Amino acid sequence: MSRWLRLRRPEGNHFEINHLLDYYWGGSERRLTGLTLRIMAVNAIALLILMAGILHLGQYQNRLIETRLSSFETELNLIAATLSETTEINADTKRIEYSQTIEIAERYSSILNHSFYIFDAQGQLIAKNVIDVHDTPQTLQSVETLIQMLRFVLSLLPEKDTLPSFPELSSEDMRDYPNVPGAFKGQTSLSAWQGETSRVYLSAATPLVKDNTLLGAIFLTRESHDIEQDIIRVWNDILWIFLLTLTLTILLSIYLSGVIARPLKRLAKAAERVRKGQAGANDIPDLSTRYDEIGELSLVLKQMTHALWDRMDATERFAADVAHELKNPITSMRSAAETMKVVKKAADRKKLMEIIEHDISRMDRLITDIAQASRLDSELSREAFEKIDLQNLLHTLLNNHQAPLERQSEDFIAQGWALKTTIDGVDVQLSSTTKDKAFLMGVQTRIYQVFENLISNALTFSPKDKPILVTVKAAGRYIDISIENEGPEIPDNKLETIFKRFYTQRPDHESYGRHSGLGLYICREIIEAHSGKIRAENITDAGQHKGVRFTVTLNAA
Repeated sequence: MSRWLRLRRPEGNHFEINHLLDYYWGGSERRLTGLTLRIMAVNAIALLILMAGILHLGQYQNRLIETRLSSFETELNLIAATLSETTEINADTKRIEYSQTIEIAERYSSILNHSFYIFDAQGQLIAKNVIDVHDTPQTLQSVETLIQMLRFVLSLLPEKDTLPSFPELSSEDMRDYPNVPGAFKGQTSLSAWQGETSRVYLSAATPLVKDNTLLGAIFLTRESHDIEQDIIRVWNDILWIFLLTLTLTILLSIYLSGVIARPLKRLAKAAERVRKGQAGANDIPDLSTRYDEIGELSLVLKQMTHALWDRMDATERFAADVAHELKNPITSMRSAAETMKVVKKAADRKKLMEIIEHDISRMDRLITDIAQASRLDSELSREAFEKIDLQNLLHTLLNNHQAPLERQSEDFIAQGWALKTTIDGVDVQLSSTTKDKAFLMGVQTRIYQVFENLISNALTFSPKDKPILVTVKAAGRYIDISIENEGPEIPDNKLETIFKRFYTQRPDHESYGRHSGLGLYICREIIEAHSGKIRAENITDAGQHKGVRFTVTLNAA
């Protein structure tokens, strides 16, 4: 039962956290179940694959730009060295001639598809050649859609590496050009940019120096279509990864439908057949080998169906027993009524009336006990368990068996276990193997009813000069309460039968029909509802019969 019931409440300073974990994950003993892991895996696989593609793309783009910048730097140094050597300085006027420098720069520009900007020694723009590339790499519409979607995802990442926008170059002041101010300080710098058309731009600037004289600076830009093409190829690969992930997600969803929805439908159909009376507990699919919630559900449904059929069988047997027990007094009354029509003597008619009255009382007693027994299960399921002081309960029970004028004061209930009282001329002695009080969990009125029935039963069978012993023994997690009397022996084959419905065997001095035969049956039902046990045994000494003992075992609080 501990597999299905969680009776222990979370303790400690983290009760709220544990409560939330219990709410979402089904209990502190089983945080992650098999079904939960399956659902989490299906939801996570697609996201992990897509994120891996995005991270791979970012790393690939960075490596690609670094490679292009390295080659661009080599080209820049080559062009700068050539231009520096071809620049003429007039020996007389010290004037720098840039005409041949500009001509060579234009040749490089046409060959390498670089845009160039040349600045003189004072930082003024003296020449430029802008290469306008109008052709844009063609991509599939699906790739463009994926690019836009993944760019949006990248924009949400906390550590995203995006390129700055390339500035507009319309001024002739070298300070408005990136990388150029550093070139006039003798530095060579390179940068990567993103333009309005999402192209990757590379820019670089380096000083022009000849004979340790600063001649100016050259600024190069390049639209890297090869980078764009390579990135688009990666985007295309990611599209295929995305489609593969989508296909995998669909297949895993179908798998989840198979492992979750299909067995649930099987269980639902089986439960429907049970409801219509077309199937039994053995027709419930056994999925307990799954070791997840559905496996537990199948096992619980099977156990519930077994319990339902057992209850239905018990109800049918109970109805048959009730009909049989009621039939006897009805038959007796009918016979007495028919006989009364023909008898003439007043004494005979009086005797027949006594028989009818006796049978009516017997039927009333039967109906009362039957109603109480039929309500027992439902009432026990609704009543809440509480902590019961067993010493106080037994003292109250013994005191209530006294005549009203002979009942003791509250001191009688407050005294210890050693107690002796007389009920209907029979001594009843209460004792315990422990001096401490004993507590148990249960429904107090029902436990009281059990011991009242057992003591009444003992009073019926016990000789007047022989005592009844009530002994309480606490043994670890259990409490044993035994009630002994020196009444007649119970046949060994009847030690279990006496707890069945309507079984009764009374002393000869008692008139027939005074008892319904449901007392011990009700006692067992109540004790079993409290997860306890009740048994009867004969007391023998050296092979001689000494009496009868009823023992009730209950869980200690």
